Order: sequence, then structure tokens, then C-alpha cells
Amino acid sequence: MEEEKRRFFNFSFFKVDPKWRWMADMAKEESAKEVENIINHSGIQFRSYSTLGLRDDAEFLFWFAAESVEQIQDVVSKLYLTVFGKYINPTHVYLSSTRPSLYAKTSGTRGWLGGEEQKKYVIVYPFVKTREWYLLPLEKRKDLMAEHIQAGQKYPQVTLNTTYSFGIHDEDFMLAFETDDLHAFQDLIMDLRETRVSAYIKVDTPMIVCVKKDVIPLIKSLG
Repeated sequence: MEEEKRRFFNFSFFKVDPKWRWMADMAKEESAKEVENIINHSGIQFRSYSTLGLRDDAEFLFWFAAESVEQIQDVVSKLYLTVFGKYINPTHVYLSSTRPSLYAKTSGTRGWLGGEEQKKYVIVYPFVKTREWYLLPLEKRKDLMAEHIQAGQKYPQVTLNTTYSFGIHDEDFMLAFETDDLHAFQDLIMDLRETRVSAYIKVDTPMIVCVKKDVIPLIKSLG
């Protein structure tokens, strides 16, 4: 069986300079179209989300999937060259990569890269396990993760995109849970807190709720 091609994920969260809101509406509309055009011709996969009013440290997310980090850099550079790009500042940026799981028994890719339809919400956060976790024998880790995975299977309406940041960013993993029901996601997280794996979690914040929004209406919503 041919090995699945690995991709890099980039989660870029931004805030907008308040001066953007004072620009003429027509100029803002033209800049929004310019941003959309750059992304549509970038050759990489892309999703956009609003975090407006949900946090004080970010107002929107651009989520990229690409074969190389250089492709991501190229499109971000072009975004900064737009009028809109002059008014945005990154507040959180995360880099990760896809790879096969040591623990999941199912084969194939789920979520975005598996071709599943985009859901209304994505909840994104960095995830770090303790060093004690990695010192456990592999079979013990598999046993603990089986319980963790079983808890997640009670919520089929929540889809997990797990990617790996070892060696390329500060966290161990990046988790992006997609759902149309935020209450179901909250119930899932509360159940996962009661699994034995939870004792080995060091970092799982910031946990950022993002609402699906296409580029032009997203930019319009920023004022």
C-alpha cells in the first residue's frame, strides 16, 4: 500500500488594527477580493474562520495545508502585500505535520484531508504531554490511549484532525476538532478529562473556538 503523502498544517490567528475600520467601504471590499484571489491561486488548501467576539487575542484564523513550509510562507507573504495585509497582526501561529498514528487502529485519513465536509466550528489548540508519558512502555501507552479513543467514539458528530509538531514547533501536537455542535464538543472534553491519559497532559491551551466564514464575508465582518 502506498504511503499517504504528508502535509504541513499552519494555523495563523490574526487581529486587525482598529484603523482598518476607518477605511472607505469600497476600498475594504476591493482588498477583500484581492485576498480571496491570492488564496484561490495559491495552489494550497485553505480554510478561514472567524473568532470575532469570542476571544480578546484573535479575530480570525487562516488554516493552511501544504506540501512544504515554503508554500505557506509564499502565500502569507503575498497576503501581507495586500491593503488588508497592512492592517493585520499575527497573535498565534502554529506549525504541524500529518503522520500515521501510533495508537489509532483505523486506517486512512479522517477530517479535512480525508475529504470530509467542513463543519460549522473548529476548536484549535496546542497539546503537550508530560515527559513521563514518553517514558512509559509503548504497550502501556497503547492501552491508555485505547481508553481515550473509546471515550471519543461516543461523539461521532465531532471529527478530530491530529497533527504533529515535534521538532518543528513548541508543542507536541496540534488538535483541531470539527463539529456542528459546540455542546457536544464540551461534553467530549469533560469525558476526556476523566480518562487516565489526562494525568499525562501538560498543556492544552489556548483552546480557540472558530466559526466557519468565507474570506470576503469574514473581512467585511471586521468593521
